[in-house]
Amino acid sequence: MDDGYIKYRSDRRDGSVPETAQLESLNQSRTDLFDLGLIGVYPDGVGYGNLSVRATSEQFIITASATGGSRILHGGQYCLVENFSVDRNHVQSRGPLPASSEAMTHGAIYLANPLVQCVVHVHNRHLFDYWLTNNRLTTPANIPYGTPAMAREVSQIVLAQPTLPVLFAMAGHDEGIVAYGADVATTHRLLLTELERSLIA
Repeated sequence: MDDGYIKYRSDRRDGSVPETAQLESLNQSRTDLFDLGLIGVYPDGVGYGNLSVRATSEQFIITASATGGSRILHGGQYCLVENFSVDRNHVQSRGPLPASSEAMTHGAIYLANPLVQCVVHVHNRHLFDYWLTNNRLTTPANIPYGTPAMAREVSQIVLAQPTLPVLFAMAGHDEGIVAYGADVATTHRLLLTELERSLIA
């Protein structure tokens, strides 16, 4: 399991992330998902799970790297992704900590659909296995997380889904699930609905 390791070139500058109602809603969603074990830290110490909300048309606020072990995050554990380049495998962020290892994947989703306002990446064995065994929407198994190849594949998935919210599994990233939607509430609700279905299937 190599989750949590940043694979893109990261440039970060110090600065604060603006507190907004949308970020407050995201933080509550994150705490709920943490309590369900969808965000956390594996026994080997590697964290998993990250969330983001759109800040402007081309920028988004995302949980910082290595925050999976905290139940409740404070403002200093988020950062603003100011710009990114899939072709150059580069992310520019502002905040006390580096952006999540999945920042480029989040960015690709926002770029592909201007209606998307929230992206959530969690881990869950039941939902992941259910999604793959039932031939649901997934990225190819040979594409690793946090790479330009993953960002490009995710872009194609988003462009092909006209209705929000959407959930897909990252077949090449064990237990990895991504949900995105027009706001935090509907994205969160879709994730929990599909998790419940996978547990009773």
